[in-house]
Amino acid sequence: MGGIPHDKYEPKSKPEKWLHKRLPIVGLIYDTIMIPTPKNLNWMWIWGIVLVFTLVMQIVTGVVLAMHYNVGDAFASVEHIMRNVNGGWALRYLHANGASLFFIAVYLHIFRGLYYGSYKSPREITWIIGMLIYLAMMATGFLGYVLPWGQMSFWGATVITGLFGAIPGIGESIQTWLLGGPAVDTPTLNRFFSLHYLLPFVIVALVALHIWAFHTTGNSNPSGVEVRRDSKEEAEKDTLPFWPYFVMKDLFALAVILVIFAAVVGFMPTYLGHPDNFIPADPLVTPAHIVPEWYYLPFYAILRAFTDDVWAVQLVSLLTGGIVTAKFFGVLAMFGAIFVMALVPWLDTSKVKSGRYRPAFRFFFWLLVVDFMFLMWLGAMPAEEPYASLSLIGSAYWFGYFLVILPLLGVFERPTTPPETIEEDFDSHYPPKPAE
Repeated sequence: MGGIPHDKYEPKSKPEKWLHKRLPIVGLIYDTIMIPTPKNLNWMWIWGIVLVFTLVMQIVTGVVLAMHYNVGDAFASVEHIMRNVNGGWALRYLHANGASLFFIAVYLHIFRGLYYGSYKSPREITWIIGMLIYLAMMATGFLGYVLPWGQMSFWGATVITGLFGAIPGIGESIQTWLLGGPAVDTPTLNRFFSLHYLLPFVIVALVALHIWAFHTTGNSNPSGVEVRRDSKEEAEKDTLPFWPYFVMKDLFALAVILVIFAAVVGFMPTYLGHPDNFIPADPLVTPAHIVPEWYYLPFYAILRAFTDDVWAVQLVSLLTGGIVTAKFFGVLAMFGAIFVMALVPWLDTSKVKSGRYRPAFRFFFWLLVVDFMFLMWLGAMPAEEPYASLSLIGSAYWFGYFLVILPLLGVFERPTTPPETIEEDFDSHYPPKPAE
């Protein structure tokens, strides 16, 4: 499939021609910001710029914070940043709350893609790269959560590294390598700090690939209809240049979001944190309830849902001769919950892309959104009844949606007819004014 026909960059002055012949970076920037974009994009397409801005903010604030962070005396060094470094409190709270903004934006970005079928052909690779970015974000966020070295940081690291020990055969070796010794201690923190510093630059590389991928295939859009590519004239009827139309729209949305973000950082910076993390790490005192950051809670609920008394765990344990324990089964379920999202381009068998034209799909999709919020709430609850059983029900629907409902909907669902062109969809929402 070729690209969308549009005007290419043509250098005019001698310096431009000289540079373009040797390093066509101006042409690359021009083609990036002037890329033809479906003109029917709605406000759910603003999260890309929010994610890029937040990634840059996290890297900048993280590099400055790293200049003042001391692994050997982690908790005290964080207090030093807060009290003695000029603007240190603002840097720390921007960074800590920036992680929450990052995950809010990425969850809205992912669910938008799931609703409008942005993962369907020819954008499967774009979707897979997006899932890799999400995994890298989860790893980076967890590593950063450990660095303040409070009670929740210490015991969170103990719980998560213990999950790797559940892997049959190689688990203990992996766990020891992560810990740097027999238990969570300063060597663990040293490793986590190094990886937390490195992974954002891996994310930058993946984001560049992600942008390259969707610039190659073109943007998805709410109608799920592709831009016409037979001629430049037809393409122009379906698209508008990214600059200035969508850039200004995205910047307006970003400004609104940053006003809210600034209010959170300025007036309630610790609202999403846990009080126990303001207590120095103590391996001799276990918190009553170990809770990860809010953005991990749905998958934490799935992890804890599969206990020894669940029939599926008992069956798999029997079939594997006891190799797969309840703990390992929970780890597989947690990562499997993300893996099934990565497989959605092949699990969704419907020929219609957008959820706008799929009535049955919309019902099950919004049930999935409710299920995700339900699991998030359950992840914050104690590991006891009735929360354990409810977590199992929530987990069953999560997997059932991707592995059973989506494939069957493609066979039995009767979707409505999408518009033939993006121009038709746009005109149905914004009818052209009659000529005077």
